[in-house]
Amino acid sequence: MKRLIPFIALAIVLAGAPAWAADATATLDAMSAYVWRGITVNDSPVLQPSLDVSKNGFGANVWANYDLDEYYNDAPDDNEFSEVDLTLYYGFKVSDLEVTVGVIQYLFPAGGLSTREVYGSLSYPLFGGLSAGFDFYYDFDMVDSYYTDLGLTYAMELMDKLNMEVGAKLGYAGENFGEYYSGGTEDGFYDCTISGSLTYALAEGLNVGAKLAYTESLDSDVLADFDPDNGVPYGHDVEFYGGLTVSYAF
Repeated sequence: MKRLIPFIALAIVLAGAPAWAADATATLDAMSAYVWRGITVNDSPVLQPSLDVSKNGFGANVWANYDLDEYYNDAPDDNEFSEVDLTLYYGFKVSDLEVTVGVIQYLFPAGGLSTREVYGSLSYPLFGGLSAGFDFYYDFDMVDSYYTDLGLTYAMELMDKLNMEVGAKLGYAGENFGEYYSGGTEDGFYDCTISGSLTYALAEGLNVGAKLAYTESLDSDVLADFDPDNGVPYGHDVEFYGGLTVSYAF
């Protein structure tokens, strides 16, 4: 956790210093489960706070997962932070194409080896409120493998201050990624997720919302099912999950 303190301090300074005039957003999600790339990290309720600060395309993000209950006997205990992610990124546009590149540091205060990923994301508007996205992540530390996904997102305003977004993503992973995280033995199509959200603007900069998602493993040889008795402590388990979110931009 010592590595986290200067990172948070830097984000707060950048957000508050008049000379920087950075954009900052604080978010808190209360979710029924923690699901990451189709993997069930915790099937019980979690809190997930984050802080994002950006200026002129450069940004820093701190995200954390707080377990309200434990998942299984050897998993991290309840009522503690099990994961903290630190991200540095740069985003820019090429005509209508939005491009983001960055690096993520994964920390596990409750136990587990930290690791790092570099990533690149592309987003392109198609027509109306429909856009296409592509993400590529490469873990160059503990895993030495990749995960990538392709998605479609549709966003629209339902009424004044109320917005809706629905999306679908298809994931593909390298053999080492599946083996390290979820007991996989092959590379291939990993997971698919269908999601929807509603967001309401309560006041300037203050938004509340709700999220619902469905996720499924596409190949049990790539993303295995949760089975801690047979060496798969973090596989596919939860299919439906959702929760509430509140965010404040300042």
